[in-house]
Amino acid sequence: MKKGKIIFFCGKMGAGKSTKSKSIAEDIGAVLLSEDEWLAALYPHSIQSIVDYVKYSNLLKPQLKKLVQDILRSGSNVVMDFPGNTVAQRNWFKGIYAEINAPHELFYLNVPDQTCLDQVAKRRLQQPERSATDTEEMFVQITKYFEEPQVEEGFNITEYGQDS
Repeated sequence: MKKGKIIFFCGKMGAGKSTKSKSIAEDIGAVLLSEDEWLAALYPHSIQSIVDYVKYSNLLKPQLKKLVQDILRSGSNVVMDFPGNTVAQRNWFKGIYAEINAPHELFYLNVPDQTCLDQVAKRRLQQPERSATDTEEMFVQITKYFEEPQVEEGFNITEYGQDS
């Protein structure tokens, strides 16, 4: 049986990863898994800092890896609304698909900082429960860790700019 494809994203906070992931999942009829939804459901009100995010995100990953691999083995596509914003995060995705030899695609949302900040501000108004973490200060802190994907990493990359 043909394996499903895993699709994942790289882009700064506010770049539009969640919006794009929903659109792609709907367009191709894929299973959509959202890190924000999993974290909110399993660890409500627990993430107040980057340290909290890293801790709880890392607790999710072992179980989700197996789940995603099982879905891919069934032939269904999976869209992962999880950030692939650092080499380590992207290596986690690589471990998922490489172990089972499934196809993949990395969407890189290459959006200017000001656009990201504008979208973060808009999201804060639309989702007041995120007002503690969706701030310019958090954007600056998180962006320090951002690593643009490189060809040498070996991913099938589709890049989108601000007008895409």
